[in-house]
Amino acid sequence: MLLIQYLDPQQRSCVGLLAEDGESCRPILGVASSYDLAWAAIAAGHDLATQVASRHQGEPVSYAALERAGALLPPLTHADVAHCHVTGTGLTHLGSAATRDQMHQAQAQAEAGGKAVTDSMKMFQWGMAGGRHRPGQPGTQPEWFYKGDGSIVTAPGQALPSPDFALDHGEEPELVGLYLIGPDHRPYRLGFAVGNEFSDHVTERKNYLYLAHSKLRPCAMGPALRVGALPADLIGESRIERRGEVLWQRPFLTGEANMCHSIANLEYHHFKYAQFLQPGDVHLHFFGTATLSFADGVCVEAGDTFVLSLPGFGPALRNPVASRPSSFAIEGVVSL
Repeated sequence: MLLIQYLDPQQRSCVGLLAEDGESCRPILGVASSYDLAWAAIAAGHDLATQVASRHQGEPVSYAALERAGALLPPLTHADVAHCHVTGTGLTHLGSAATRDQMHQAQAQAEAGGKAVTDSMKMFQWGMAGGRHRPGQPGTQPEWFYKGDGSIVTAPGQALPSPDFALDHGEEPELVGLYLIGPDHRPYRLGFAVGNEFSDHVTERKNYLYLAHSKLRPCAMGPALRVGALPADLIGESRIERRGEVLWQRPFLTGEANMCHSIANLEYHHFKYAQFLQPGDVHLHFFGTATLSFADGVCVEAGDTFVLSLPGFGPALRNPVASRPSSFAIEGVVSL
């Protein structure tokens, strides 16, 4: 089952059940958001698919028309962006350490006077050894990072506003877990979506301690929320277009068959923190990737378009890149 959020001609938020071919959706009547739909499912004590089935549906709406009109929304949002947490985990996929290790190897060698094992490679090796949890027992703790609140989530089709101080505009094709914290302080997973985690790899390459800075960038996800079980082996495509032509493209692999951590282990090491279990909050969590155009020496420019597609997850996620002037200047803090 695939769900999308969009604005109708009166600019009202709607939830639509996407057809298997992705060409149309049927609005779920009386429901303004996937948040409301999920909250109702929790209150009723059943799953999201059952909640959708219990609602009447309207006449089909053309997906292409919604896309042309710029009416698509992220598949899960919160009315107060401060109550939406965007986070992620890295070094989770087989092969994901290669690019990171290459970034940090030169500095580590210089400091050690020869061949050195970087902290990134150490953490990846820990994940390989213990990232798949055993029943009732957590596995190795992964790398974790914070991206921002709901204000950084860009809708499908809209421009990713990269700040003008950024040194790189790098895509990261990933799975995203979409969660709502219920009134019982438990996280409920609505499903998964395709996401572009979007990072500044040049900043990170300067020193791995700059990774936290490199992640404070916008992101995008969707257009569809996939409800139900996640296939273990997924192969998608990541593409960059420049002036209507393909600049770069590569397949990306995800799903637990291509990961050194289990999804449950990554979820545990995020939600084990009590501050992430506040009723009503939304969590959008990126699960990592092993495929980056940056690793192939691609320099993304403003105006380029990212296109991420994954079979079974609905239409491709498309976002152009735009440079955004910084709104804050040195010595800009006001003293009271």
